[in-house]
Amino acid sequence: MDQQEIKQEIRRLLDERNAIMLAHNYQRDEIQEVADITGDSLGLARAGADTDKDVIIFCGVHFMAESSAILSPEKKVILPRLDAGCPMADMVTAEGLREMKKKHSKAMVVTYVNSSAAVKAESDICCTSANAIKVASSVEADELILVPDRNLGRWIEAHTDKTCHHWTGWCPTHDRLKTEELAQARKDNPDAVVMAHPECRPDILEMADEILSTSGMIDFAGKSSASRFIVATEMGLLYRLRKENPGKEFILPSRSLICPNMKLTSLEDVLVSLQTLEPQVTVDPDTAAKAKSALDRMLAIPRD
Repeated sequence: MDQQEIKQEIRRLLDERNAIMLAHNYQRDEIQEVADITGDSLGLARAGADTDKDVIIFCGVHFMAESSAILSPEKKVILPRLDAGCPMADMVTAEGLREMKKKHSKAMVVTYVNSSAAVKAESDICCTSANAIKVASSVEADELILVPDRNLGRWIEAHTDKTCHHWTGWCPTHDRLKTEELAQARKDNPDAVVMAHPECRPDILEMADEILSTSGMIDFAGKSSASRFIVATEMGLLYRLRKENPGKEFILPSRSLICPNMKLTSLEDVLVSLQTLEPQVTVDPDTAAKAKSALDRMLAIPRD
């Protein structure tokens, strides 16, 4: 089958299986094109929980499918590529976090959703890149352990008056963006607004006009009067930015802003996963219950 025929068969099988296809903003263009919903990891997990479908085809990485399984325990959650992991999430373990908690016994643990279910289960509350500062400020403790992203942690610390202890994880994709690359992009496009994801290094964030999550970038670009944007995040977001803002220009400051794990999933993988309903991602009930508590505490914080 050619690509168009595969897309048609995917849509047919989604109906037949009573399934919904969710795709992260960093997925390949053709995956986002055929998906029912695109978005950030937590938004997709919540969308999966809200649907009446029996099956969730989650096009993303492993921790995202875990979050979906936690919020939708009655549904079958399928990750088309089980080997699609997240290096940053893999940089912290539940055992390592327990040791850190012993060293800082008065601190509460704020864990980025880009983490495994086992790590979430050791946490007091979760956060996203969109609500990280609000979540950290809401915690009734003077000390925080921020897991696993050191860059997001530093950004949180700069906007709170709390004592912060950082786990030294990082996103290899965002962390590799160099200041000279962003400086050159800005020199070449002096009229463009620079949007940077808080997973970027502090020296990159200092150069940005706006520091935003992926959902924040989409919202800002749509509302902004600016017509040109430099986008300092994974290249997959440009598909949706361009689709939703056809009269605006979006510029990637470096060709290195590509996550190989996010690009693993192909249309063929999605087709096979719908044919077989495998591989399924599950979380053991005890871990899921503890992880859900940390997620629920975050979700209980009022939105702006």
